[in-house]
Amino acid sequence: MRELIDKLQENKALSKHEWTVLIEGRSPELAEYLFQQARSVRHRYYGHDVYVRGLIEFTNYCRNDCLYCGIRKSNLKVSRYRLSEEEILSCCETGYSLGFRTFVLQGGEDAGYGDSRLCGIISAIKTGWPDCAITLSVGERSYDSYKALHDAGADRYLLRHETYDAEHYAKLHPPLLKAADRQDCLWNLKKIGYQVGTGFMVGSPYQTAGHLAEDMLFIKELDPQMVGIGPFISHHDTPFAGQPSGTLELTLFMLGLLRLMIPKVLLPATTALGTIHPQGRELGIQAGANVVMPNLSPTTVRKDYALYDNKICTGDEAAECRNCLERRMESIGYHVVTARGDSLNI
Repeated sequence: MRELIDKLQENKALSKHEWTVLIEGRSPELAEYLFQQARSVRHRYYGHDVYVRGLIEFTNYCRNDCLYCGIRKSNLKVSRYRLSEEEILSCCETGYSLGFRTFVLQGGEDAGYGDSRLCGIISAIKTGWPDCAITLSVGERSYDSYKALHDAGADRYLLRHETYDAEHYAKLHPPLLKAADRQDCLWNLKKIGYQVGTGFMVGSPYQTAGHLAEDMLFIKELDPQMVGIGPFISHHDTPFAGQPSGTLELTLFMLGLLRLMIPKVLLPATTALGTIHPQGRELGIQAGANVVMPNLSPTTVRKDYALYDNKICTGDEAAECRNCLERRMESIGYHVVTARGDSLNI
């Protein structure tokens, strides 16, 4: 098994069979060996810096009905909201004063934010804070829509492919949504010139090691600037309410593998990691991650952007959350930096 990790570090690639064998055959000892290699690679390119992204969850309306998601269209118990342009700019103002130089606008696939409205918001952010990067995470859109948003000033786009396998994808999504369509969106984003982020859920219902192997092969081919992964966590008002969550152990292992496969990638230690374990984000950083994403959304709406149960950090003020994360990172020998934090994988 160590030989496979050494091969991955040297060649930056494995076959589907090798990926499957490595994922199925992992052990605590192997994981520690992997994390040592992943930290070494991470330090070579990014030192001990941790980049922060100011997350603004600006709408929880969504036209989709994904079986795992708490803000799915069919969940009538959600208290829906949309932030105005003024509210979004206020979040940016607060974030800038706290040292954030990337703002992540994340929301459901909401028809209430057409191209002209979103372009106006992006332009206003760029006008007010020209030294900041804007990341969008608003789902599947047309090529022309992506192009318009990029022309307005959006720098990066996060779109998790969730799972590469079409049959597995169909078990997690309604019939209207197709794995191939989502993958096409990612290729379009690359073509337009975005810094692109993708990713997958770890431990989603029906997932196998073979599925994860295919995810790694797809990510290798796409060669994105960012990869966001986190454990599947169920939500009580979805069809997957009774499904077991993904594990911290496997999520950390996949983070380490991603760092070795794409050494210069931006790799977040996600909120979901912190939700399933009190030190989840710190452990993510120690497995090779180098990004954290504190919440800048107004505290009044955070509880309503509940993609899964027990999501952490729904009550803290932005400054409190930022300071807490800084202390947490310092406690393990890393430091939060004020920087755009662009990917070196260009």
